Amino acid sequence: MSLHENLLGGPAPTLLPEEEQPYSMLAEGGVSAADVAAQFPTFSLAWAQLADESFTAGRVVESYAFARTGYHRGLDQLRRAGWKGHGPIPWDHRPNRGFLRCLAALARAADAIKETDEAARCWQFLQDSSAEAYAELKQ
Repeated sequence: MSLHENLLGGPAPTLLPEEEQPYSMLAEGGVSAADVAAQFPTFSLAWAQLADESFTAGRVVESYAFARTGYHRGLDQLRRAGWKGHGPIPWDHRPNRGFLRCLAALARAADAIKETDEAARCWQFLQDSSAEAYAELKQ
C-alpha cells in the first residue's frame, strides 16, 4: 500500500516532479534565491524564499508579488502533473513544498495588506491541500 493511497475515493495526491539542480544551488550558498528564480523560473521554492525575505524586511507588496508568481508557477506545474483543481498536495513530498510555501506567503501578505477575502481563500486552499503544511506554515 502506498503511503499516499486515498481510501476514500477522492483524487490521488499530486506529486510535483523533482529537479535537483535548483535545490543544490540554494543549498550551496553564494547563489541567491533571485538568481535561482531567474535561472529556474518554474521553481516555486525560490519564489517562496524571495517572498519570505521580502516580508521579513517589511516589503509586504514585494512579498505579495513574489508569492503570487511562485503560486501561479506552481499551479501550472500541478496541472501538468494531473491535478484537477482539488485534492491532496502532500507537504512531505519535497517538490510540493515550494508551491505550498508560496500559497502560505500569499495568504500572509494578503492579510498584511488587508485583502481579507484573498487571505481567507489562500489559507483555506492550503488547509484543503495539506493539513500538515497548514499546521507548519500558519503561525
